[in-house]
Amino acid sequence: MTTTSSPLEGVAELDLAALERYLGPHVEGGLRGPLTARLVAGGRSNPTYEVGDGTQRWILRRPPYGEVVAAAAHDMGREARVLRALAGAPVPVPRVVARCEDPGVIGADFYVMDKVEGRTLRTPEDTATLTPAQRAGLTESLVDLLVRLHAVDPAAVGLADFGRPDGYLERQLARWQRQWEKVRTRDLPGFEELATRLRASMPRVGRPGIVHGDYKIDNLMLDVDDPTRIVALLDWEMATVGDTLADVGMLLSFWDEAGAVANPITAGATALPGFPDRATVLGTYAERCGIEVADVEWYVVFSDFKLLVILEQIHARHLQGTTVGTGVDDLGPMVPLLLERARAGAATAQDPRLRA
Repeated sequence: MTTTSSPLEGVAELDLAALERYLGPHVEGGLRGPLTARLVAGGRSNPTYEVGDGTQRWILRRPPYGEVVAAAAHDMGREARVLRALAGAPVPVPRVVARCEDPGVIGADFYVMDKVEGRTLRTPEDTATLTPAQRAGLTESLVDLLVRLHAVDPAAVGLADFGRPDGYLERQLARWQRQWEKVRTRDLPGFEELATRLRASMPRVGRPGIVHGDYKIDNLMLDVDDPTRIVALLDWEMATVGDTLADVGMLLSFWDEAGAVANPITAGATALPGFPDRATVLGTYAERCGIEVADVEWYVVFSDFKLLVILEQIHARHLQGTTVGTGVDDLGPMVPLLLERARAGAATAQDPRLRA
């Protein structure tokens, strides 16, 4: 059995011989050498590998090892479908090379896409390499890309049945509350109270459209020479058709401001000179969409709520020994920090129902 070149901490490794047999017929001209693979940093929810034959390189994504509690967040078929649907849209996405539904190949279903060359920004150290003018230009680009995504007609790209906008927020809140009960490893005082506030203050569904579900700066692949140019939008595992303001809330949840409590994951990545504040980002989005945006505080608080459940889920898998890669052990302590951040955001919201 040929395995990936990176140790996977006790869980099953990729069977590259089987992968070669499957992938060869799907690659134009066939494979040009034996496959090698390495685990890609950042794929904490769904393990992500860079696979190559010595000449060509691809990205393989599969569901997590071990028991999958939230199947919808690890649905490789949905990811592949939305990427293929957006191939002709004004949204840069990788090309899907193959989609395998047979778990007998590598132990789970998976899909393979082209590797897009570029760079990602995850930390303050990463964004510090940009000039203030580049940070401002990148902000313009990422807001413009979100506007373009939300302008895509789901039916026009074959995604009319990809989700249900009606009741989207209710289902989302209920889903992540149920998920917490399934994955939690501890009691977290204040969680249920926050869920109650979110339910009581839930806004009416905003502008329906394609929702990325995890729209933030580190899911953008940037041009190596021009970091203001986005060459691909990545990580579509939570994509659906729903309330597009959910993406705005997620973006602002990860949008750190100088002097404010930072998202523990990004730790101030957008709090450097050149990056505008949240209000400017929101105003730019609303102006370019031609809409008025209200109740955005709810979406930001909900994004923190959702994120803390996702991190608890990964933390639970880490305790079970079924995560791969490094840095996963840092996520557990972030969960209570995110809850406090969400509660603080709710406490200062304009809507008294969210504050109550």
